[in-house]
Amino acid sequence: MFPLGTVLFPSVYLPLHVFEDRYRTLVRDCLASDREFGVVLIERGSEVGGGDTRTGVGTVAQIVEAVEMDDGRWALGTVGVRRVRIRRWRHDDPYPRAEVEDWPDQPGRLPIDQGPAAAQLRRVLALAAEMGDHVVDSTVDLADDPELASYQMAAVAPFGPADQQRLLALASTGERLEALTGLLGDVETDLAARLRMHPGSG
Repeated sequence: MFPLGTVLFPSVYLPLHVFEDRYRTLVRDCLASDREFGVVLIERGSEVGGGDTRTGVGTVAQIVEAVEMDDGRWALGTVGVRRVRIRRWRHDDPYPRAEVEDWPDQPGRLPIDQGPAAAQLRRVLALAAEMGDHVVDSTVDLADDPELASYQMAAVAPFGPADQQRLLALASTGERLEALTGLLGDVETDLAARLRMHPGSG
């Protein structure tokens, strides 16, 4: 397991710079087996040194690129492949480990239509860019599959880690799309208000 200050979603790319000895060991072990490890958000504490408090839902990352530097550090390219729930944390020696279970999106009663959330996301990204915020382009490609699209929207929207973790931990795609619409609405209202106060920003 690799606890981070970042939320990883299935289908999303995550570059990593690995310099701690324990995670160098983790990388070598992963490369010698299935090239997979778990990523969870640190709720409290630091990425370096341990002693952190971690969330109970994370994502399995697969190493797709790995370059070892002369001093033993690693530059990794990883992609989220599936969501997991933490059943039990084990000892952190030689690196954080946990017993996990795969947790695919569950059937839900809410409608699954990514269109409204996707349109709202593009409006928010365009407004944020107009304000000079550093965001991805509003024409960002999204998957046709609503589940993957909901994860991708959660990853690129201008949310903090706490909101992203909440979205990752929702049981179904319909719930995630509904929550995305609500959060994006709040951000859009805030951005519109900022734009009125500072016309011509960006």
